[in-house]
Amino acid sequence: MGEEVVDTVVIGAGQAGLSAAYHLQRLGVGSFVVLDANDVPGGAWQHRWDSLTMRDVHGVADLPGMPLGEVDEGARANVVVPAYFAAYEGYFGLPVERPVGVRGVAPVDDARDGLLRVETSRGTWLARSVVNATGTWESPFRPHYPGIETFRGRQLHTADYAGPDALSGLRVVVVGGGASAVQIIGELAPVAHTTWVTRREPVWRTGPFTEDAGRQAVALVEERVARGLAPQSVVSVTGLLLRPQESRAAALGAYHRRPMFARVEPQGVRWADGSFEPADVILWATGFRPTVGHLAPLHLRSPHGGIRLRAPYDRHTFTTSTADPRIHFVGYGPSASTIGANRAGRAAARAVADQLCADHPAADAHTA
Repeated sequence: MGEEVVDTVVIGAGQAGLSAAYHLQRLGVGSFVVLDANDVPGGAWQHRWDSLTMRDVHGVADLPGMPLGEVDEGARANVVVPAYFAAYEGYFGLPVERPVGVRGVAPVDDARDGLLRVETSRGTWLARSVVNATGTWESPFRPHYPGIETFRGRQLHTADYAGPDALSGLRVVVVGGGASAVQIIGELAPVAHTTWVTRREPVWRTGPFTEDAGRQAVALVEERVARGLAPQSVVSVTGLLLRPQESRAAALGAYHRRPMFARVEPQGVRWADGSFEPADVILWATGFRPTVGHLAPLHLRSPHGGIRLRAPYDRHTFTTSTADPRIHFVGYGPSASTIGANRAGRAAARAVADQLCADHPAADAHTA
């Protein structure tokens, strides 16, 4: 294709991108397109492990305008959610193009209200604004430790985990202090020998996760993106919870945490005190980083390493880049959750509509 001009390009068709697209359509933002790198609908959900059920994800937030409805709690999340996303795209007629990999976003000229060039695997779009909804799944974080290249076993990341069957009977060192590590250990401990390793002592949550606690947690993440710091996950401030499905692993003592080892050796890992744990597999449940490399030409990062955002409407919706108001983020920082992404999708769409009206008063864009 040639250089098609649109008002807005949405990058990503997961929860965040579909929410933003719904609200762009509802607000009457002139022309927009959603570019998705996947071959089929489903966002990151289609890549999650087969043993992850709808019970495990404890309720996926409904997309706006079309609830998911009742589902079998034992059904695979990587089947149910992609089917829901596909139905959602079709019901609302959202303009999703796939597979389209975005390679870079750069200004056409120096004007802050000028066009942006979106280079992709299927040509170029010119856009007046961009909503980045790429999430984190494509950017798994794998820390480096001395000797890591000498390990003779298998090294996996959460993104590579296919379920407990493939690791049955093996000695598995699980590294990471987040919810994914807890869930994976819950599955593995009954069928494999697991050792849990984290940099920090885990903080356990014993009480219910109230609405007030959620707001406080999101506020802490919002404070970081407002200052231009790299965002942290919401779970890093909410604490960890052992659910009923992890009770068997807890009874086996699987959640006895060891501190981070000093180095990796060919047959396992060794701590600074000389103690050694043999391992067949090291599973890095060490999280993900925001997938924003395609935005590098825009120089959005602050000196602190993060992308500083502002909240144009209220203090709970940090979506617009302070470095370039043409760039809006959904699923980044405080909105990197299913509920947060929905709320941010609406805020980003409103910000886009107002931006287009301010930059081009005659443009066919308005707020509801």
